[in-house]
Amino acid sequence: MEIELVNCECCGLKEDCTQDYISEVKAKFDGKWLCGLCSEAVSDEVKRGKKSSFGMDEAVKAHMSFCGKFKSNPAVKVADGMRQMLRRRSGDLSSSSSKKFMRSAST
Repeated sequence: MEIELVNCECCGLKEDCTQDYISEVKAKFDGKWLCGLCSEAVSDEVKRGKKSSFGMDEAVKAHMSFCGKFKSNPAVKVADGMRQMLRRRSGDLSSSSSKKFMRSAST
């Protein structure tokens, strides 16, 4: 099974994928390869647009335009946001556990 590095045509994110997977994604998105994040966004757009006959091609173009408005990769921004959220959460957990330790040590 040969692995190939492929770039998302919307956001530019690079992923290592098999040729079979690349072909599946391209078949689904009108010949364009999209990363997982962009493919989910485009699929959601198509689902929401069924009433107004918003097709796959229009959804891909709209998402590519959306990604083009950002100077940096939107997938990286999402990953950074998740990392910050997890750091805050782990900080909250460690500070609450240290408070419990302090209370039990002082009694």
